[in-house]
Amino acid sequence: MFRNPFSDAELARRLKAVRAEIAARGLDLAVFSAPESVFYLTGLDHWGYFAPHHLIVRPEGEMVLVTRQMERVTIENQVRNARFSGHSDSVTAASHLARELGALAGRRIGLETASSGLSFAAGQEIAAAAGAGGWADITDLTDTLRLVKSPEEQALLRAAAKASDAGTIAAIAALRDGAREADVAAECTAAMIRAGSNPPGFGPFLRPDHRIAEEHTTWGDGNYRNGERVMLELAGCVSRYHAPMGRLIHLGFIRDEDAEMAEIAKRAFDAAFNGLRPGRRARDVYADWQAVVDAAGMPHYRRHHCGYLVGIGFPPSWTGGNKVTGLRHDSDLEIREGMSFHLLSWFTETGRGNFFVSNTALLGPDGPELLTTAPMGPTVIG
Repeated sequence: MFRNPFSDAELARRLKAVRAEIAARGLDLAVFSAPESVFYLTGLDHWGYFAPHHLIVRPEGEMVLVTRQMERVTIENQVRNARFSGHSDSVTAASHLARELGALAGRRIGLETASSGLSFAAGQEIAAAAGAGGWADITDLTDTLRLVKSPEEQALLRAAAKASDAGTIAAIAALRDGAREADVAAECTAAMIRAGSNPPGFGPFLRPDHRIAEEHTTWGDGNYRNGERVMLELAGCVSRYHAPMGRLIHLGFIRDEDAEMAEIAKRAFDAAFNGLRPGRRARDVYADWQAVVDAAGMPHYRRHHCGYLVGIGFPPSWTGGNKVTGLRHDSDLEIREGMSFHLLSWFTETGRGNFFVSNTALLGPDGPELLTTAPMGPTVIG
């Protein structure tokens, strides 16, 4: 979060692919507003994305990055392939963008309509300038291109995974009867930072037993106690690339039903991991996971997915935006070499025991590879 992580060749490759897609869709220009898209095309890595950033991409010539004037120094230091067009806080981002776009009558414009970075006001103004039928939704454009990771991106994922492992191991080492939730979180976060992590998109999620089923809450002001289970789910982040992982830790002892569920969870995880092969569909991978669950006598137990694709993430997410590209039972997404996944085998509220394990996996030329490698457990402390 302090430098552009990409080579000129990498940025040029991405821009060429985006322009080819713009041409294929019959567009005269595109305006990207999702932080993930702007970062993907320029390498701008900062926390200024809370305010609108609009990147104008035309079929040829320079890109133009429109945002607040106060970001000038950061953009001059990080962005090498786009002209900066800054506006004061006395005008709206939409009005400045409209001036930068110029006359749009008769031109077809692409907009990321589902982006958190495009306000309703900005969308209205651009659409009005373009005229009825003069714009198209391109929310999926960079989303699709970002699914397969280049060698430079894979290197960042590997670095992030090392930080994830460090945070997990540190959190486990800090757990004990009476340990403060805040102290465990502090050790976890410090270890990730020391291992090279930048601030992640969200988390870490560190929850006591009575809040395990809460999907997106984290540590509180209590203490962990023997006989409880502790949920750990976190992601190291290097240059906005995340490598999530999760573990369920048992304090004092492990219940027989939890130990049994741990074996089921790990078998199901292995089935999904080994199912990551080019040409298969996301639904096939989920079916591999579910088959283990069914064979264990739990055909009623279903999850909304057994993992999702990961890579670039900006707050408040490590999933790559305001949606999740999941390995769902009904997804026909084609699995391709170079994709990276947060694979989850999550068993809570089953009525038979609880366990959870997750890792980041990368599908390489020789098959799937686990990037996060801390022991999968079950881990019993004390």
